[in-house]
Amino acid sequence: MERDIRLYLARHGQIYGYEKRIICGFTDNPLTDIGLMQMERLSERLRLSNINAIYSSDLQRSYRGAQIVARDHDAKISKLNELRELNFGIWEGLSLSEVKERFPEDIKKRQSDIINYKVEGGETIHDFSKRIITCFKSIINDNHEKDILILAHGGVNRIILCYLLGIEFSKLFNIEQNYGCLNIIDFFPDNNAIVQLING
Repeated sequence: MERDIRLYLARHGQIYGYEKRIICGFTDNPLTDIGLMQMERLSERLRLSNINAIYSSDLQRSYRGAQIVARDHDAKISKLNELRELNFGIWEGLSLSEVKERFPEDIKKRQSDIINYKVEGGETIHDFSKRIITCFKSIINDNHEKDILILAHGGVNRIILCYLLGIEFSKLFNIEQNYGCLNIIDFFPDNNAIVQLING
């Protein structure tokens, strides 16, 4: 059966603060020079593909990557705040070690109920997944018989992959998404989706 849609699902490149494991959900950290190189490499990988539409979050680390890939394609970039990473509330901008030091009880609560725990000022993974899947379904419904790129974030990609593979969202961190990685998913008219590549 001939495929209906090919989805290229990519993660942005390395960002400033990566070496300290800074938590950047809604925080708008830019790409490092290495991050820009990773996006150039992704662009080269996708240069001969026939991308008809490009979607990114409105955060610069995602949008800048989309701009780099778009140079080789006659495709409009749709910048969507619905594709932002998980909102970590008051943990935003802190390193992982700082969070563990300052909020040890909250870390325990999150580990015991990762889906429903909400950082003050942030969102739960349950709410995050609803936001992402609603947006994702809309993108797919709008792009029949096209090849598309979603250039997003690690958490966003994991939610989409869990959804397509029927994996519980509590297991989302069992799927690795390195900076600049590429996932490829084919969709068929019978609503079947085949994941061709993960974290490539």
